[in-house]
Amino acid sequence: MKCPYCSELDNKVIDSRLSKDGHVIRRRRECLDCAQRFTTYEHVEKISVMIVKKDGRREEFNRDKVKAGIFRACEKLDISVNVIEEFLDDLEKDLRETGEKEISSQVIGERVMKKLHKLNDIAYVRFASVYREFKDVNDFVQELKSLLTTK
Repeated sequence: MKCPYCSELDNKVIDSRLSKDGHVIRRRRECLDCAQRFTTYEHVEKISVMIVKKDGRREEFNRDKVKAGIFRACEKLDISVNVIEEFLDDLEKDLRETGEKEISSQVIGERVMKKLHKLNDIAYVRFASVYREFKDVNDFVQELKSLLTTK
């Protein structure tokens, strides 16, 4: 690691700390040449996961797209941003832990719907209406009936 002050490569670690979530290591370093101190952060390199869409196209997993869909479903409901962010963290972790390089968009959609079903019925139906591409009121009624029978 180069010193940001003098560009010397020789330095020593004087303190290391694990972040609260356990995914990052913060290191305080001291340059052995100029004695300046600086901080570095060590992250695990994330493996990209390709999502196979319904039409066969492939694209890299995009947390922001999933987040936007969930936020839209939860709009004006009493669901905290922290709960949604925690769910997205868990989803990303689960996808990476599968070890698969390609995952069907259906797997992601079903996981999101399952979580929303537990969180809030309205958010669940909103998300399902877009995800399952409801065409008319009958599709809504069918989903509501299945929702009521699972309660």
